[in-house]
Amino acid sequence: MKNPLDRKDWTFGAVIGLLIGIFFLPILKTAFPDLFPVLSYAVIPFFFLGALAGLFVSRLIGTKIPVIWQIAKFGLIGVLNSFIDLGVLSGLSLIGRSALSVDGADSIILIGAFALTYYMVFKTISFVVSNANSYFWNKHWTFESAKKKMDHAGFLQFFAVSLIGLFVNVAVSATVYQLGVTTTSLTSGQWGLLSGLAGIFAGLAWNFIGYKFVVFKD
Repeated sequence: MKNPLDRKDWTFGAVIGLLIGIFFLPILKTAFPDLFPVLSYAVIPFFFLGALAGLFVSRLIGTKIPVIWQIAKFGLIGVLNSFIDLGVLSGLSLIGRSALSVDGADSIILIGAFALTYYMVFKTISFVVSNANSYFWNKHWTFESAKKKMDHAGFLQFFAVSLIGLFVNVAVSATVYQLGVTTTSLTSGQWGLLSGLAGIFAGLAWNFIGYKFVVFKD
């Protein structure tokens, strides 16, 4: 049987799998600190092989249903973006608690009833990093048929879509975090991960529609 994946697909899939494993490590340390010493060695190989296997199967299905291949690539990049988002968020939270002795719920600035918290800042930084990653992979792989059309106007479209995505992501994450951080039995880091995940899901649908039909449209 002919190999359904070309060299570019194998290379990109391998790199994405490695990155997912790397950024999952701080997530694992935050969510399950007791399991981290046991599972940390298996994380990167697991995601490396899983990404390649998933791409292989989806490409086989994609030969019959072409849209499946594009959805699979967008989904894999979405997983990477989510893990970068949560991984950077977890890393910043861990550094904040250990090196700066600050918690995500601590306020930086108070303006009336509004409080700018460390969590909001950490979440904004993590989103920006994951969004830059999203731009690269979606331009050069998921929607590669449209990448030649990208110019300054196209980048501004991407920025506009992403800016709305930033608002949705951070607003939902911060709201969920503030509503539950003082009442949940989870640690602030664990609740922060769940809140960040809520924001990711809220922004994912918007990003796909915006990228598919506005930024990278054929």
